Amino acid sequence: MMARAIQLAWRGRFSTHPNPRVGCVICVGDEVVGEGWHERAGEPHAEVHALRAAGERARGATVYVTLEPCSHYGRTPPCADALVKAGVSRVVVAMTDPNPSVAGRGLKRLGDAGIEVAEGVLSTEAESLNPGYLYRMRSGRPLFRVKVAASLDGRTAMASGESQWITGPAARRDVQRLRAMSDAILTGVGTILADDPSLTVRPDDMGDLHEAVPPGPQPQRIILDSQLRTPPTARVLTTGPVWIFCSDAVADSEAARKLTARGARIQPLPCVTGRVDLLNVARAVAEAGINEVLVEAGPTLAGAVVAAQLADEFWLYQAPVFLGSDGRPTVDLPLTRMADRKFWKVRDRRQIGDDLRLILTPAAVVA
Repeated sequence: MMARAIQLAWRGRFSTHPNPRVGCVICVGDEVVGEGWHERAGEPHAEVHALRAAGERARGATVYVTLEPCSHYGRTPPCADALVKAGVSRVVVAMTDPNPSVAGRGLKRLGDAGIEVAEGVLSTEAESLNPGYLYRMRSGRPLFRVKVAASLDGRTAMASGESQWITGPAARRDVQRLRAMSDAILTGVGTILADDPSLTVRPDDMGDLHEAVPPGPQPQRIILDSQLRTPPTARVLTTGPVWIFCSDAVADSEAARKLTARGARIQPLPCVTGRVDLLNVARAVAEAGINEVLVEAGPTLAGAVVAAQLADEFWLYQAPVFLGSDGRPTVDLPLTRMADRKFWKVRDRRQIGDDLRLILTPAAVVA
């Protein structure tokens, strides 16, 4: 039953952020009488959908839910109270919620009402539902994924900057799904000036998946632009919320006023060696409730994220082509000694069309 709840939770993978993905199943004996999942932020949680489906049959039933029911008022009432009111007899949770607003209070509320509580069922699988949410609650910063499309010789563009398209259609569809799972997409002003991207989720490019699991709102776009060189005519400003981090020195400039008039949110931050400090960006983004940040940038910013030890995952789409020795590197990461090497562990390897996709996580230093 918990496996089914986890399966249901995955249906919200494109639409619940910044809320966690949660699934719920209600049973009487071996019979499922209600099930549901959290579909969109601000709308009823998984438990409420399942209780509505179960109706009066929820009384005395067992509830399986992938995350501890909330115990506080947010945009919706507490789910723990809804379960108590429904008269369920037992609640099985995969894991407790590390959110300080919950953190065991939901389970205590159920226990105080005389409801039997069990936890830790398929907890590892439940953790995989919400890596960004859990990481932010535990560490105080979002999960950063760096996405790079590269050739066999490790190049992301020709020396001229030309890069469309290195990978094939299947890999590009996969990237659209990755974008849809992200709360925000982070890039640098260099990419904005060179490519004028929109950085949006294009549902029609997601294949059949977008019909089964419609994406939610567009991810917030974040631009690191210390001197505010982003043109007011940039396409990214026409397709949803944009947050631009810049130097304190230009926060009151004419460029800032023009970008604000175009709907951009200007956020001044201290700079280090002329660049916006990435650790300050991570803190500001976490305070805004953003869980998962997808970095789609050139080698300079991608390398800076790796150097700052902010790259929690590295998604490499490798195409079976050569771009030549003059092409641009995967990351700009000046290293001079073997001892400075950055080690990664392959977490997932699979074929996506004609391309290879590797998902890597930082590994311990090898002596």
